[in-house]
Amino acid sequence: MEKPELYISAGTAEEARRYVEAGADAVSVGEHRFGMRLSGEVMLDELSDLIPWCHERGARVYVMVNKIIDNELLPQLPDYLARVQQLQADAVVFGDPAVLIAVRQAAQGLSLHWNAEMTSTNYETANYWGSKGSKRVVLARELNLDETLEIKSKLPNMEVQVQVHGITNIYHSKRSLVTNYENHQGDSQGTSKGLEDGLFLIEQERKDERYPLYEDENGTHIMSSDDICMLENLHELLEGKIDSLKIEGLLKSPEYNEAVVRGYRQVIDAFCSDPESYVFDEQWLDAIRELQDPRRELTYGFFYKEQVY
Repeated sequence: MEKPELYISAGTAEEARRYVEAGADAVSVGEHRFGMRLSGEVMLDELSDLIPWCHERGARVYVMVNKIIDNELLPQLPDYLARVQQLQADAVVFGDPAVLIAVRQAAQGLSLHWNAEMTSTNYETANYWGSKGSKRVVLARELNLDETLEIKSKLPNMEVQVQVHGITNIYHSKRSLVTNYENHQGDSQGTSKGLEDGLFLIEQERKDERYPLYEDENGTHIMSSDDICMLENLHELLEGKIDSLKIEGLLKSPEYNEAVVRGYRQVIDAFCSDPESYVFDEQWLDAIRELQDPRRELTYGFFYKEQVY
């Protein structure tokens, strides 16, 4: 049985190497100038070393260009994408059509993965972006399993990627909301607001749920209070021929992410080697539970939720 890609986001070149050595088939990296919700930056000069290192080990490198593009950034896109292509990155991940236009101008042939975060919810929209040159669609995290597998069945000429583990984004604004709130409150202390500063949003009616919150040069990001974990039921996505299984490494330690990669690597290898005799081993999940933040529940996300429209 053909194995799907096991893919994880990385914040540094060193993290990317660690994840490939742990069993990842692909890593994504980028710069805050062009990518959103990155756990760090990998600049072009680092890519020139990282990409051949990964290719020598049979792994792929994707560059995140998923920022909401404004007029000021537009002139910088063609040169950046041309350089990414020259370095032989395996694809760029994008949501804004401006990236598609810049690729046509300066980097024709560069593979495209369409990731619109929330609007990739049906196969017709995916086919539209496929007709524009996208090789892969990254499905919305709000889809359940039946919807996910139906979309895959309707896209014979396009790869389908789903997130199977980690935190998800639930709100984004290009505005600096935390800073604006402090200014409104008359707070002149200047609270740290970055990725590593441990801010949480807590609702009055659900005080036991903590939503990680951070602010950076791309605006304000509010994240989910729990983590997706499809390890135990991964075989259902494998049976459905999903092409790429994404682990979100944001707000996790490299040690945690390595354990997650190893767990999913074991499940994929065991199932694909003998689907008929496959049995899930609880120890694969125990290794992740040992490092899981006790304040964050491991859940199936939306995979088993009935959708009401």
